[in-house]
Amino acid sequence: MTLLLVALGAAAGAPLRYLADRAIQARYGSVFPWGTLTVNVAGSLLLGLLAGLPVAPWLASLLGAGFCGALTTYSTFSYEVLHLGRAGERSTAAGYAIGSVLAGIAAAGAGILIARAVT
Repeated sequence: MTLLLVALGAAAGAPLRYLADRAIQARYGSVFPWGTLTVNVAGSLLLGLLAGLPVAPWLASLLGAGFCGALTTYSTFSYEVLHLGRAGERSTAAGYAIGSVLAGIAAAGAGILIARAVT
């Protein structure tokens, strides 16, 4: 049953990631990967919120491992860092890598703090 819940969450998270990434990139039209940064930070915030709330295990599987796991993307983030570096944008690549990790940690922490404040 858990595997099915993870798969259902991922079935919603992955297309949302793709659509959000494309919409954000089209809006900003920049070489900087704003779309991936946005979905990764948003997913980290949501996962932090879920981690801080007393949710049932089935809901954690559906939304945490499934939805957030598919919404966020470490592989695309890694590829984009390498792509920026190979394109000669080394300082942008370094800033993106460091900023993404710090923003994701901060967002997860904020999610936990929000959950504690509302429970």
